[in-house]
Amino acid sequence: MELELRVFTEPQQGATYDDLLAVARTAEAAGYGAFFRSDHYLRMGSADGLPGPTDAWITLAGLARETSTIRLGTLVTAATFRHPGPLAIGVAQVDHMSGGRVDFGLGSGWFAEEHAAYGLDFPDIGERFDRYEEQLEIITSLWATPVGETYSFEGKHYTLKDSPALPKPVQARVPVVIGGGGKKRTPALAARYATEFNLPFVPADFAVEQFGRVDEACRAIGRDPGTVTRSVALVVAVGKDDAEVKRRADAIGREVDELKANGLAGTPAEVVDRLGEWRERTGAHRYYLQVLDLSDLAHLELVAAEVAPQLRS
Repeated sequence: MELELRVFTEPQQGATYDDLLAVARTAEAAGYGAFFRSDHYLRMGSADGLPGPTDAWITLAGLARETSTIRLGTLVTAATFRHPGPLAIGVAQVDHMSGGRVDFGLGSGWFAEEHAAYGLDFPDIGERFDRYEEQLEIITSLWATPVGETYSFEGKHYTLKDSPALPKPVQARVPVVIGGGGKKRTPALAARYATEFNLPFVPADFAVEQFGRVDEACRAIGRDPGTVTRSVALVVAVGKDDAEVKRRADAIGREVDELKANGLAGTPAEVVDRLGEWRERTGAHRYYLQVLDLSDLAHLELVAAEVAPQLRS
């Protein structure tokens, strides 16, 4: 399998819709597989976060009408942010607006401060996972219920009665992205619901172990582990020479050596080698490039022109 490169943005760090549109259009023109964004309401670290957060699914709805081929998704939406019924409706609508180009990433939620800042409940980890599991069941079942039939669900946290389960997405099955480092419940949920399992910003050794746990969970329920796409997310800083690499690392407040050790940094040849190492060790074929300087569109074009073609051989 060829390696696929996708663009992953963190707009809570400071970005407007127009900034994201420019990145998405550049990524589409350059041939990236997808444009993804985080779903967060509060900046992290020293970034100013201005002009303020943008809603992930409103953003993707806009991009759905202003792009034509690139896939669109979240890495990942927090189950604590929205009720599963309206979320299923919204994602299905964006799928229609895009002509069937949505990937749906869902997680349990983890960033306590953003919940406090915007008045969102943030229960303990056990309850968050319980809610997360119910949401996965509800959302995927709403989409799968045949037209003309109804769907009901009674759980500990959510109850649906005789839902018409509309609208349906364009896609017969919206790809579901699940990820994270939990050793038991996360692999089990991935085995049951995930089209893709993603590991963001982890060492390769841990990725090998966690992908193995997902494989075991799949086998335990009689699912072929090969039906789950393996993916990782890594911060990127690529330059034609060492000076350009350093300039891009400096722009995002990172050290080159640290990025080379923990992300994808260096010249195109160095990054191709690094991706080859990741593929050989982990079996992952899909890579989300975390782009933190959204004004540097030439960065995306460089990777597309000088890294991506070497991954197809």
